[in-house]
Amino acid sequence: MANHVSSLKRARQTIVKTAVNRANKSKLRGTLRLLREAIVKGDHAAATTQYRETASILDKSVQKGVLHKNTASRYKSRLNSRLKAIATAKAA
Repeated sequence: MANHVSSLKRARQTIVKTAVNRANKSKLRGTLRLLREAIVKGDHAAATTQYRETASILDKSVQKGVLHKNTASRYKSRLNSRLKAIATAKAA
């Protein structure tokens, strides 16, 4: 355990930061799961709505430092391509 005042403070800050990051990551994983479920069902309207929400949360997690910007971009790109695949399958 830390003995110095500064290291005790740092330990307290780490606990708070970890809780915030865990909450943000959990919210992100939940929205990703909902979007993937909507894509699997093939419901284009619901998936589009969920994609907008998921993209917003991905961008917010980049701002908060939970994800790297390239990781968020990769997620958005792959999810959007799956969303477009539903639209083309529905049109055909």
